[in-house]
Amino acid sequence: MERNAFFDNAKVLLIFLVVFGHMIQPFTSESHIVNTLYLWIYTFHMPAFILLSGFFAKGASDKGYIAKLAKKLLVPYLIFQILYTLFYFWIGKEGWNTGIFYPQWSLWFLFSLFSWHILLIGFKKLAPQYGISLAVLIGLLVGYIGDIGHTFSLSRTLVFFPFFLIGYWLTQKQILMVKRPAVKLVSIFILIGVGISLAIAPDLNSGWLLASKSYVDLGLVELGGLARLLVYLTAALMTVSILAWVPQQNFGWVTDIGRKTLYVYLLHGFFIQWFREKNLFDVSNVLDITGLAVLSALIVILLSSNPIRLISQPIIECKASLLKKRWQENHSQHQL
Repeated sequence: MERNAFFDNAKVLLIFLVVFGHMIQPFTSESHIVNTLYLWIYTFHMPAFILLSGFFAKGASDKGYIAKLAKKLLVPYLIFQILYTLFYFWIGKEGWNTGIFYPQWSLWFLFSLFSWHILLIGFKKLAPQYGISLAVLIGLLVGYIGDIGHTFSLSRTLVFFPFFLIGYWLTQKQILMVKRPAVKLVSIFILIGVGISLAIAPDLNSGWLLASKSYVDLGLVELGGLARLLVYLTAALMTVSILAWVPQQNFGWVTDIGRKTLYVYLLHGFFIQWFREKNLFDVSNVLDITGLAVLSALIVILLSSNPIRLISQPIIECKASLLKKRWQENHSQHQL
């Protein structure tokens, strides 16, 4: 599949929002504006990221793909589970000692991404409408299991799986239908409407958007399934609305960051958790929020840069092709 700049641009925007969302999270209890912005971002940024991950899972039936997937996702998961545990201990963070099957912070995504590919083996045998309906039903019902939560990333895996499955079945032509003028027009009202609703509505438990808790923990047992269905609908509408405004042109090095989002995702936590533990920032006005947005963008640029990738590729991709290429280039220069 020829790479389309639209998808890389979308991944750049979404990985920035991942970092920015994590950056502003500590200030949600102090500022209504920050809390509204945080919730607004979380209505779509992971569903959209997961949908795109599903779209790029077209080769899921290739021979030996499970072994390749385990090397690509589970090995880095184990490595970073250890690294983050040691890092948390070093900075004095509470709750640093976590079991291997209780993903440290954002590492849940690697575990879930592997699980989604495994689930795909069975679900892709079903017609799309039946498979997606079943996935949504499971996502609704799983919330009634009181003990479900962070362990094995089980709750998030099952709740977010419909977006991965939808992405798998969508074609490039279907996804790019979001660029139609009518869709872009309606998306403006959806984006603004959801923002206003979050601003004026009673406090919303962010756990509904994080998908990591049961309905018991969220305090809404009887109507939990209906509430999650509303969250699903909102996430779908917001995902379409955001993608409608992602540009299709290639912006050079900015678009190229879309190829390197895994580096940003895995490494940005070292910055964020250190910032949180040291209480380095304070948010009291819009200028402060803007400053955190700029800092988030700089972190994305830094962690996707060639020097960082050169150093971290062996533990993120379990290969050293960049180091090998650099050594060969230096060796060739010395020979000249």
